[in-house]
Amino acid sequence: MNDILLQAECLKKHFLLPGLGTLKAVDGIDLALYRGETLGLVGESGCGKSTVGRTLVGLYEPTEGTVRYRGRDTATLTGSARRDFVRSAQMIFQDPYASLDPRMTVGDIVAEGIDIHRLCRGRERTERVLELLALVGLGRNHADRYAHEFSGGQRQRVGIARALAVDPSILVCDEPISALDVSIQAQVVNLLASLQERLDLTYLFISHDLGMVRYISNRVAVMYLGRIVEHAPTETLYTEPLHPYTRALLSAVPLPDPDRERDRQRILLAGDVPSPIDPPPGCAFFSRCPEASAHCKESSPSLKDLGGGHFVACVSR
Repeated sequence: MNDILLQAECLKKHFLLPGLGTLKAVDGIDLALYRGETLGLVGESGCGKSTVGRTLVGLYEPTEGTVRYRGRDTATLTGSARRDFVRSAQMIFQDPYASLDPRMTVGDIVAEGIDIHRLCRGRERTERVLELLALVGLGRNHADRYAHEFSGGQRQRVGIARALAVDPSILVCDEPISALDVSIQAQVVNLLASLQERLDLTYLFISHDLGMVRYISNRVAVMYLGRIVEHAPTETLYTEPLHPYTRALLSAVPLPDPDRERDRQRILLAGDVPSPIDPPPGCAFFSRCPEASAHCKESSPSLKDLGGGHFVACVSR
């Protein structure tokens, strides 16, 4: 697993808000997606996870930094190289209804990428659409229906089929299960895992569900206020979390054993996440960290390599 498909270097994405200032949604991160793996990206709402995903696939232009696809800066890609990148990096959106055009049939929604990239026409196009619907667990009769006629889980399957229509190698899954019933979430995640093995896909899996992230991911990166504070192989992060924020997040994950759940100690963070429009100097987590010192208020820690693929911005205990 040493083939880097997509890489972010010192990536920043800022939004100018007239009258308010500049919102620093992503404020300098390094990230790499290796072929065939799933990288989980977790953190509180508003920390910049979705912005990272949208910037990586080209829906947003970086404010600073570089996104590289197979070693090439995506900002410099033109012609066939640009089209190859657009096809190769696709996105599955959080809301499976808002992301589907209510005026188009499911067949046309799935075929939209096929039509744009002129991959096939006529009977071959129809057969390709039906093949994609079958791949995600839907039937031939679903092709002529509209999005409002489907359940949430079925709509997300349509979204997955649409993303797969152009034969991508990378899927950015932006909280693909958060809008679904709990009973359906596992079905969608198992479908994604099956498709990954079958089609040799690489995933960036963005989610609030730390339990599901542990199940599907090979590595996990933890974001706080636009920055990555810890990054490690999944089992390492879950069994040996080092950053105070990571430990607080994991302490909130429910345990299936009621006795262990009742007896364990949770880490409760005081205060609110600082504003990304006016982030504090020093460590962004300073105001909420139970282990903060005066030094933390002055210095912004950078990620340190602890070996074994474990990177962390703070190891205080």
